[in-house]
Amino acid sequence: MPASSGGSFAPLRQPVFAVLWTATVLGNIGSFMRDVASSWMVTELSASPAAVALIQTAATLPIFLLAIPAGVLSDILDRRRFLIGVQILLALVSGSLLLLAKTNTLTVEYLVALTFVGGIGAALMGPTWQSIVPELVPRSDLKNAVALNSLGINIARALGPAAGGLLLASFGAAAAYGADVLSYVFVIAALLWWRRPATVDSGLSEQFFGAFRAGLRYARASRELHRVLLRAAVFFLFASSVWALLPLVARKMLGGTASFYGVMLGAVGAGAIVGALLLPRLRQRLTADGLVLLASLLSAGVMAALAMAPPQWVAVALMLVLGTGWIIALTTLNGVAQAVLPNWVRGRGLAIYLMVFNGAMAGGSLGWGLIAQEAGVPGTLLAGGAGLVVVALLFHRAKLPTGEADLQASNHWPEPMLTEPVAHDRGPVVVQVEYRIRKHDIPAFLHAMKQVAQERRRDGAYAWGVAEHTGEPGRVIEWFMVESWAEHLRQHQRVSKADADMQAAALRFHVGPEKPVVHHFLALDLKDGRP
Repeated sequence: MPASSGGSFAPLRQPVFAVLWTATVLGNIGSFMRDVASSWMVTELSASPAAVALIQTAATLPIFLLAIPAGVLSDILDRRRFLIGVQILLALVSGSLLLLAKTNTLTVEYLVALTFVGGIGAALMGPTWQSIVPELVPRSDLKNAVALNSLGINIARALGPAAGGLLLASFGAAAAYGADVLSYVFVIAALLWWRRPATVDSGLSEQFFGAFRAGLRYARASRELHRVLLRAAVFFLFASSVWALLPLVARKMLGGTASFYGVMLGAVGAGAIVGALLLPRLRQRLTADGLVLLASLLSAGVMAALAMAPPQWVAVALMLVLGTGWIIALTTLNGVAQAVLPNWVRGRGLAIYLMVFNGAMAGGSLGWGLIAQEAGVPGTLLAGGAGLVVVALLFHRAKLPTGEADLQASNHWPEPMLTEPVAHDRGPVVVQVEYRIRKHDIPAFLHAMKQVAQERRRDGAYAWGVAEHTGEPGRVIEWFMVESWAEHLRQHQRVSKADADMQAAALRFHVGPEKPVVHHFLALDLKDGRP
């Protein structure tokens, strides 16, 4: 990806990005106000650590369950209209919490249920919001735009919890929920103002279930995405312990009030802002793997220190360190995930990343909450911190991808030769590519074809193979199967420039007088003998 010449804040020169970014910050401030009110209210309604951790689980579990369907929707629907609908749903959730708090009828059951519905809204919004970023800025500013989104979230994390805690302490939970409802007005207004360019209908629009299968095929075949998901899962599984137990740390271990809890969360956001500002310098000295290791060590150190029940001012300072470590991990892992995903599957790929992230947070939060009931909060924090250090060192060898491949469409495949039109839903399709390879080059050719096989599967093939003619050594057939003619035409549009280079590396072993011959075969219906 070309480096941006405008600096870290260059994306804000784009008016649409600047307006939507500002609206998102305001919306996230409201969301953090709501979250701090809900986290504190559950400690008043129940003293059980499991009940407290359940709020975190209810918020993140829907994202784990619905992330992939949400990613599919973000890739096949109008993203602007979809986001407006999600914002209305979230406003209704906070409005319901407002009414329950105002009438003193809020219970743990209502709180968990509405938090779960809010999690559904977050699940639908997450991949869609991230997917629109490439539409708002030049490609050279994409990494800076991703970093600014993380910075915006943490500006909200710095302001929202502190403001929510003050509102909660001064006017009650209803005021915090009301402020959140108001924040959605700004977000919806910004989305209505945005005039998203109409997309050209190529006639190859994906349907939900086909897009769902295509996304899963891509994720299954992308080894680069696998490494990102693995590193994210192990980090968030252990790091979730401090988030699940933080309300109890503030209230029970440190004797704090709702305002103090808000200040602690605000300090996390302030630390994240500091971390975001430090990241450009850190990237000059550390690789992505080094940054994740640094984030793990910082987070683990905070957990160990909190387990000692330090004075409140020390705890606030520790939250600054936690925020720094948290933003380093979030920005690094999310940035790598963005960099390895092509545009056509970006929503689905990010949804899978968010599913792993929130699944690890949800499962970890519930698990650490149950452990805390038996081992106590201090012991659980120590166990989480020790585990985070161990897995960080063990998985440091599973190197993250560099994300430097050019994923722009190459459009170098020629259009298939047709004697008559083919219905888009007809299939499956078998594609054969015939090569001529010298006998002594076949091992090297097959090694190069391993990369080609992954690319074919990522872009739509559900089966792939290579075979040699029994009577003509060196006459090699590559074949792959696609579920429909439309899906094969989409393959033509999905092949990236990096994929083209990969295919060229295999083609250099072809010694025929012409390019490899490509054949397309369409399935026939054996029942009536018709296509």
